[in-house]
Amino acid sequence: MTEQPQSYRRKPHVVPTDLPADVTPARVRTFVRRGRLSPLTTERLEQFGPARALPAGPFDQKAAFGRVAPLVLEIGCGHGHAAIAYAAHFPSHDILAMDVHTPGIARALAQADAAGVPNLRVEEGDAVVFLEERVADHTFDAIHLFFPDPWRKKKHTKRRFVSPTNLDLLARVLKPGGHVLIATDQDFYAEHVLAEVAAHPRWTASRLDRPTWRPRDGFEAKGIAAGRRINELRLDLV
Repeated sequence: MTEQPQSYRRKPHVVPTDLPADVTPARVRTFVRRGRLSPLTTERLEQFGPARALPAGPFDQKAAFGRVAPLVLEIGCGHGHAAIAYAAHFPSHDILAMDVHTPGIARALAQADAAGVPNLRVEEGDAVVFLEERVADHTFDAIHLFFPDPWRKKKHTKRRFVSPTNLDLLARVLKPGGHVLIATDQDFYAEHVLAEVAAHPRWTASRLDRPTWRPRDGFEAKGIAAGRRINELRLDLV
């Protein structure tokens, strides 16, 4: 099997199994791991990955993009459709797209190359770990979270991305006046977000119109086809 490029090898966060009874793990995954890679995925990673991968070490926008510009992070970019559309619509901005699903990352890389958007970088990995370990305070102007896993079952509520801990983290890495855009076709998830934000002293939430630049595909298209409302939320730092 062809070895994956260094920038795209999985580096899973390992939770210890021998913790004392009064100690809990620091992180809870908000995603599900998947299986081995296909030849096409490996080929795409090798062909398109190096040009859009981040340099190792602490995140540095100028080193990654060759300039300093308004900077957006998309968490859970899937196949990259929204990130590519944003990059094309806002060429004066930079956008970093992240996901844990390697085939999706590979497809996003191939489609970004076809679209010819120079202001997009793609990184595989857990966004929470990335933000905690590699990102300085006040780095991003905005963060996008489009159609995250809603974790429907009550026992999985703690896996939802919007949580007090993650709201603290996003507040740290956003610049003053920064915001988060969230879209979901699950009303219960939108209510969860609004409740979490209402209980947090650093954030306010509002509903807004759908951004015109975002393509209608993927989970959004499925939600519309099923007759579900698309909830568009904006979280602002206070």
